[in-house]
Amino acid sequence: MPSCGETLVKLLEGYGVDTVFGIPGNHTVQLYRGLANSAIRHVSPRHEQGAAFMADGYARASGRVGVCFLISGPGLTNAATGMMQALADSIPMLVITAVAARRDLGMGEGRLHELPDQGALAAQCSRFSHTLMDSADLPRVLARAFAVFAGERPGPVHIELPLDVITADAGDMDTRPWPVPARPGPAPHAVADAAALLNEARQPVVMLGGGAVDAGAEAKALAEVLDAPVCNTVNAKGVMPASHSLAVGSSPSLAPVREALAAADVVLAVGTEWAETDYDMLFLGDVRRQGRLIRVDIDPQQLARNQRPALAVASDAALFMAALADRLEPVERGGALRTAAIRDAVRQEAHYHSEMQALFTCLQTALPDLLLVGDSTLPTYYAVWQYECESPRRYFHSATGGGTLGFAIPAGLGAKLARPDLPVAVLIGDGSTQFTLTELAAGVEAGLPVAVLVWNNRGYQEIRQGMVAAEVEPVGVDIFTPDLVAAAAALGCHTARPTDLDRLADCLQQAVRQDRPTVIELRQEDFLTQPAGNWY
Repeated sequence: MPSCGETLVKLLEGYGVDTVFGIPGNHTVQLYRGLANSAIRHVSPRHEQGAAFMADGYARASGRVGVCFLISGPGLTNAATGMMQALADSIPMLVITAVAARRDLGMGEGRLHELPDQGALAAQCSRFSHTLMDSADLPRVLARAFAVFAGERPGPVHIELPLDVITADAGDMDTRPWPVPARPGPAPHAVADAAALLNEARQPVVMLGGGAVDAGAEAKALAEVLDAPVCNTVNAKGVMPASHSLAVGSSPSLAPVREALAAADVVLAVGTEWAETDYDMLFLGDVRRQGRLIRVDIDPQQLARNQRPALAVASDAALFMAALADRLEPVERGGALRTAAIRDAVRQEAHYHSEMQALFTCLQTALPDLLLVGDSTLPTYYAVWQYECESPRRYFHSATGGGTLGFAIPAGLGAKLARPDLPVAVLIGDGSTQFTLTELAAGVEAGLPVAVLVWNNRGYQEIRQGMVAAEVEPVGVDIFTPDLVAAAAALGCHTARPTDLDRLADCLQQAVRQDRPTVIELRQEDFLTQPAGNWY
C-alpha cells in the first residue's frame, strides 16, 4: 500500500500542483519516494530561504500556489523569512515539512533538527500551521489549506508530518481533491449603500490594492462608469492598464496622490491594507481624508485596521466591483482631466527621477510584456511610483510588505518557471545580491533565461544615507563588494557590464534568448548623473 508521503504527492497533483521547491534531507526522503514517480517538477534551490522566495515568485507571477518541501528544524527556520514576506503580501504558499516522530514531539531529548515547538514557530508566519497526527486526516488538512488559498485572504500554510506519519500506510485513502470554495460576494445591501454614496459623489477616487490583482476587467468597467481616477499600490500595478486615461499609477506614498485622496469626496478602496509600506514610504504620516471612505476586503478584520471607513464591505474584489458597476449611474465627472493633472504633478514631484524613468523605459522597450521582479534597492524604490504596467502580475518586489533583502533572484527564477512564455528580469542591489547569489546555480541547472540586473553602488547606500541624515556615524554599510560578474560566471551564468542604455537594451534582448541566467551589472555612476535617494 502507498505511504502517507506518497499519497501526499498524489493529492497535490490533484490540486494542480506542477512544481515543488525543496532541498531533500534525511527527514524528507520518504516524501521524495512519491515525488520521483509523479509529474511534479522538483527544483532544488541552494538554501531553504531560496525555496520560499522561489515559491513566492512562482505564486505572484501565476496566481497559483507555490509549494515547498523542507526538512524539519533548519529547513523551516531558513524558510521563515520567505514565509514572512509572503504573509505580508497575501501570497498563497504551501510549506510541507517533516517533524520528529509523534512519540518524540515536545520531549526535548536532542533529536536531529529538534525545536521545542516547530508548529508554533511556523504559525507566526502563516495563516495556520497543522501537525498531522494521523495519516487519515491528510485529505481534510490539505482541503483546509486550499480553501484558504481559494476562498479567503491567502498566505502561507504550514503542514508538518511526523516521521512515523510520513511512512505510515495510507491504505485506500481517497486522493480526489476536495471542492474548493468560491470567493465570497458582497451583501446586496452593502452594494446598494456603496452605490448610493458614489452616485452622489462629484470627485470620487478609486484605490486598488493587491486584493484586486485578479479583478482587472471589473476595475476598468467600474472606473469607466464612475469616471474616476484609479490609484494603486505596488501589488496592484497593471490591474488598471497604465495607458488608460483613468489610470493614475504612481504610489499613495507620493504627495500628489495623497492630495488627490485627501480631496476626494468619496474614496473607494478595494483590496488594500492602507499600510505604511504602501502609503507612507517617505514617513509623512497617515493619509488625511476629508471625504467618505468605502472599504472592500475579503478579510473582514482588515476592514477595522489603519483607516476607519464610512462603509465596510467584506467581499471578493471582482464580485463587488461587478455588482457595484451595475448599480451606478453614469455621470461625467471629469475623470480623465483629473487623472492627467495628478500624473503631471507626479512628474514634477521632487522624488521623481528622470534618469530612473529612462532606465525603466529601456527595460520595457527592449522586452515588451516584461515581468520584472525587484528587491529592496535604489531603483525599486523609484519603481514604486515610476514603473507602470499594462497588465497585472508584471511587477512585484520585496521593498514593500516584508521588506526582505535577497528576494529578487530566487523569486525571479520562480516567476520564470511559472511564466516561461514571458521575458523575466530581476532588479537587485549589490548588497542584496550577496544574500542569494548562489541561487543563480539553481537557475543554470534549470535552464532559466532570466536577466539579472545588479545595481551596483558598492554597499548599503540607502541605509548609509539614513544614518547620515540621523547624524549617526555610518557603521556596517560600507561593505566589501566582490566582483559579482566574475562570481556569476563561476556559477555558470552569462554576464555583461553595459555602460549605457543602448548597450543595456542589447544585453537584455540577448539574455532572454539564452539557456541560463545572465547577470548584467549596472554601475550606478554609469547611469545616474543626478542625485538619488536621500529619502529621509
